[in-house]
Amino acid sequence: MAADVLPCWVRNPVLRGFHPDPSICRVGEDYYLVNSSFEWLPGVPVHHSRDLEEWRLIGHVLTDPRQIELRGVADSGGVWAPSLSHADGRFWLVFTNVRNNGFRGPFKDIRVFLTTAEDVLGPWSEPLELGGIGFDPSLWHAADGRKWLVNMVWDFRKGREAFAGIVLQEFDPLGGRLVGEMRKIFDAPGIFEGPNIYQRGGWFYLMLAQGGTGWDHAVVMARARTLDGPYELDPAGAVVTSRGDPGSRLQKAGHGELVECAGGEWLLAYLASRPFGAGRHCTLGRETCLERVVWAEEGWLRLAQGGHHPHDDAGLLENLDFADDFRAPKLDLGWQALRRVVDETWLSLRERPGWLRLRGGDSLHSLFDQSMLARRLEGFELTVRVRLDFSPRHFTQMAGLVFYYHTGMHFYLRVTWGESAGRVLGVVLTDGGRYDEIESSEVGIDRWDEIHLRADVHFGELQFSASPDGREWQNVGPLLEAWKLSDDYAGGFTGTMIGLCAQDLAGTQCHADFGGFSMLAT
Repeated sequence: MAADVLPCWVRNPVLRGFHPDPSICRVGEDYYLVNSSFEWLPGVPVHHSRDLEEWRLIGHVLTDPRQIELRGVADSGGVWAPSLSHADGRFWLVFTNVRNNGFRGPFKDIRVFLTTAEDVLGPWSEPLELGGIGFDPSLWHAADGRKWLVNMVWDFRKGREAFAGIVLQEFDPLGGRLVGEMRKIFDAPGIFEGPNIYQRGGWFYLMLAQGGTGWDHAVVMARARTLDGPYELDPAGAVVTSRGDPGSRLQKAGHGELVECAGGEWLLAYLASRPFGAGRHCTLGRETCLERVVWAEEGWLRLAQGGHHPHDDAGLLENLDFADDFRAPKLDLGWQALRRVVDETWLSLRERPGWLRLRGGDSLHSLFDQSMLARRLEGFELTVRVRLDFSPRHFTQMAGLVFYYHTGMHFYLRVTWGESAGRVLGVVLTDGGRYDEIESSEVGIDRWDEIHLRADVHFGELQFSASPDGREWQNVGPLLEAWKLSDDYAGGFTGTMIGLCAQDLAGTQCHADFGGFSMLAT
């Protein structure tokens, strides 16, 4: 199959689980996708494809603590909506570090950064700071070599519209700074963000995300005869949206970017979510989808299949399996850490070959130094298993398996120390920011030679279990409400992460070893 043709039967989403805000770029026959990574590191995952069906994670942009500081950022803060482009023989990536996501007040404390590289795998340049007027910016490259940063304006003032229009300002690549006047090019009531500019057929087009990240989300288009507008919205409405189609498996469709294929076709990358149940919860978060688009006779962008609703193939997807014996010298690229980079100060694959060693860190409520290594939940029905070797000597020492949305919403199957029972296993949870211990779940395991932990997920249900030998299992705790691990309940922009973690709240340098991790479809 030619690399420049998206088959009509492509199975959306093409990137499953927590992969929101896609940005797509083509260089020759190679296509690259990047996504928001929020508080997780390494930041900005990079996927590659040539056939537009199979996408492979090949690396990340933000891998060095000198590139990004996430310690202390709010839940669902951090790296928002990176925008990837290629010009002048280089890759250009614009992204925002949102240190306060604004859920608890009017401020977001935004910083916009630009980094470049000759190779998408780096090395990437030290990020240049380009102000903080708004989030989700992109860089437009003019044919004459000039470059423009396009962004939204966030207005925190009382009584004002928070989404206060789209602005444009020239970027001087030689000086590494914004120059000239900032000009407002689009302003309309409502939520408009994620701006991207394209030029075609005598028009400048402004693609926007409209309606927020929920059920009213959409991709819309505006256009003008000049770069600085004013831009007028397409009178036909959204290019793609799920609103008005509650039966579609793909919901919350919006936030898109365009790419032109070598053969002249155009593709739209956008995000969508797959809800389930009567509550329509989306535990997998926002995922990446692709659609063929065409330019209509009147010059507006349209879905190739017609209408405004996404191409719905979500029901054809199988779950993804993964296993890790921790014998490789480096971690698999799919592993993520929370707010800090992976290094030998808290994680090691060398100290005990065949095991992942985590040195205890902060509590699961911390915004700073958690010792957690996690992977995205990418399917609705699966079994997770891992072996744990851990010898706590105080109740401040814990380790185990966590299903994590953010600091305020997670379920934790953990081993700790009880004064009367020695090593104990049990379920603790945080729901709505409130910590709780399910006392009836506690199991004394001081006589166990081995500790095997297991979690079975069936859509909105989660059951923890454990075994002393990996063969005979016993449930630990009740059936848990996994549907709560969603932005619909917890509030946020990410998705369910399955983590291995260790806490040492007294700072005694205790460690936990994990082996034989697997995530298998059921």
